[in-house]
Amino acid sequence: MKPALLVTGLLLTTASWAQDGAPAKGIYSCTTADGRRLTSDRPIAECAAREQRMLNADGSQRATLQPFLSPEERAAKDAAERRAAAERLAQLDAARRDRTLMLRYPNEAAHQRARSAALDDSSKALHLSERRIKELGADRKPLTQEAEFYKGKPLPAKLKQALDANDASVEAQQMLIENQKAESVRINARFDAELARLRKLWAGAAPGSLPPLEELPPALPTHTPKPGASK
Repeated sequence: MKPALLVTGLLLTTASWAQDGAPAKGIYSCTTADGRRLTSDRPIAECAAREQRMLNADGSQRATLQPFLSPEERAAKDAAERRAAAERLAQLDAARRDRTLMLRYPNEAAHQRARSAALDDSSKALHLSERRIKELGADRKPLTQEAEFYKGKPLPAKLKQALDANDASVEAQQMLIENQKAESVRINARFDAELARLRKLWAGAAPGSLPPLEELPPALPTHTPKPGASK
């Protein structure tokens, strides 16, 4: 860094430091890069890139004048401070999440009850779809019997429409069943990950000290039946 730039930077740093409320006058002391100890009644240009101590008359340290930073160095320092602040916030958020998790599930029995309740909802939806498929099978029997009279001939439009609607309804319910099976797998995976974390927290691990829970894929979207398929 050029000497002129160092001096200019030092003056700017000193002015900024003074504006922050610290006195600009005093005894300044620093050690240069080659080991020389310098003292002055004003900021020392040779130590613009180094930390300087501001001393009282009795030699005790009153404050510290930080090194002058180039625009690039300042940008890097600011970026590092932003990253550190973001990491601190993430740590606080992780600790809050862990404490919330422990409040929600104070023991393994409570966690198991929650798992069972979540799986029960998925199981009920699956059973409803299975029951609907049986009903659709019963509805199809008279349609199939009627279609037997038209072997080798085009089916009446109304009968064909009824058969197609029945097929579409069965397909929609089968899709719902597959979705619910996938949802049950996802629910178990989530509760398994939570339980592994909770066991460590219950054993004394500090909230926020554990690696974050892996993000699980979202639940599969509900299949939208074709018009008339849900009837």
